[in-house]
Amino acid sequence: MTAGTEHSTPLSNATLASLPQGVPGPTYDRGRVGVGIVHFGVGGFHRAHQAMYLDRLMNQRLALSWGICGVGVLPADQRMREALSAQDCLYTLMVKNPDGTIEPTVIGSIVQYLFAPDDPDAVIERMADPQVQIVSLTVTEGGYNFNAVTGQFDETNPDVEHDLQPGAVPKTTFGLITEALNRRQQRGVTPFTIMSCDNIPGNGDAARRSFTAFASLRSPDLGAFLQEKVHFPNSMVDRITPVTTDEDRAELKQKFGIEDRWPVVCEPFAQWVLQDSFAGDRPPFEEVGAQVVPDVEPYELMKLRLLNAGHQALGYFGYLAGYRFVHEVCQDPLFARFVRAYMDREATPTLPPVPGIDLDEYKQNLIERFSSAAVRDTVARLCAETSDRIPKFLLPVIRENLRRGGEITLSAAVVACWARYAEGVDEHGEPIEIVDQLKDSLMANARRQHEDPLAFIANRHVFGDLVDDERFTTAYTSALNSLHSKGARATLEALMGSDRYG
Repeated sequence: MTAGTEHSTPLSNATLASLPQGVPGPTYDRGRVGVGIVHFGVGGFHRAHQAMYLDRLMNQRLALSWGICGVGVLPADQRMREALSAQDCLYTLMVKNPDGTIEPTVIGSIVQYLFAPDDPDAVIERMADPQVQIVSLTVTEGGYNFNAVTGQFDETNPDVEHDLQPGAVPKTTFGLITEALNRRQQRGVTPFTIMSCDNIPGNGDAARRSFTAFASLRSPDLGAFLQEKVHFPNSMVDRITPVTTDEDRAELKQKFGIEDRWPVVCEPFAQWVLQDSFAGDRPPFEEVGAQVVPDVEPYELMKLRLLNAGHQALGYFGYLAGYRFVHEVCQDPLFARFVRAYMDREATPTLPPVPGIDLDEYKQNLIERFSSAAVRDTVARLCAETSDRIPKFLLPVIRENLRRGGEITLSAAVVACWARYAEGVDEHGEPIEIVDQLKDSLMANARRQHEDPLAFIANRHVFGDLVDDERFTTAYTSALNSLHSKGARATLEALMGSDRYG
């Protein structure tokens, strides 16, 4: 359908009954949906993934007590509050297919949004409500506040220090959630399950470490309570969800007649593997395509080391070679061959068997997903916050292969390309905007590497002891020298030129 902008419909409960033809919306009465889940970090991914699964369940009348109350903690979350509040927490999910067609669906599973800085106690009391049985998280890799190498909780974080003061009004996710659990314990209410949906290895285990560490600093008894009574299921989540642009908003309005302040764009593929470990009840996610399993780790490692690390393999080389969209990089046969060689020769040998998954088919599917022009995922998104990503996605592959005598040439080249990218200037002398919480130190080290080739990887906070491994540093410096002298494309051509990668 094509609709003129003069006939656009602003999203709200009042306009749900008059959505344009061909745009499905909630078939359930949103007024009957109770809040059973409080979610921290309502961004594009959460709305394309967990909220979508719940909306599907609600349309089958299987989860009307599992509505989501979204929570924003950071100043930047004010934009989401304003967008969702203006349209009764409704939004449009725009699934972009490889053939260019778009399937819009209005999602209604988020029924409330609270901005914690406005009223922290309202957030705490919402979680303390016995009807809430799950508190879920997509707070990014850095949101768990632990050192990437040591795994220790950073108690020197100023906001954490503030929240640990007696009587402090909580500012952090840790402070808010821990106080809610404290109130539930005092009131004799079963603790809720804390369900991480972030892209980090053992995300439930990471959440357990962080929250119990914070709670123990506040009170040893409270820390023991979290350790013994609160469930933290691990999960593996997957759906490519690029940042929403003004063009996406305009396209939704022009083609479908919907005015949405913050729609979500995603690919057709979605995967969710969830450990069946909950303190109380849970929605029947398996009824709408999620896999609920005893052990998530094999699926998680598959995704982290193939998809996430594969994205890293494409990102820095692609950007330096002049590409700005992921599909452009992967449609280039040289780059597609490089990422598939990394997957086959370096990542796959480090993976345990994955029940029910054909790895060759999975890897081919990844190349096809990366190559889809419809989603228009940006290379810059893949290259952001790398100090949180590469230590979790790629460095474990390198360490495992160093331990077992496996190949590391391509992985080391990806790390070298990150180091070259972090210099902040591309191959034409144009500035690169580095987006990373460690931006200043990364760029400072990268700019020293012409004099000291190991300057970048000498940062043990990020790389641990890899700088001490001669096999790794030899491969790394060889790739870095080539990137400086020949450029990204020529470096890849040399890497892929041997018979073993043909």
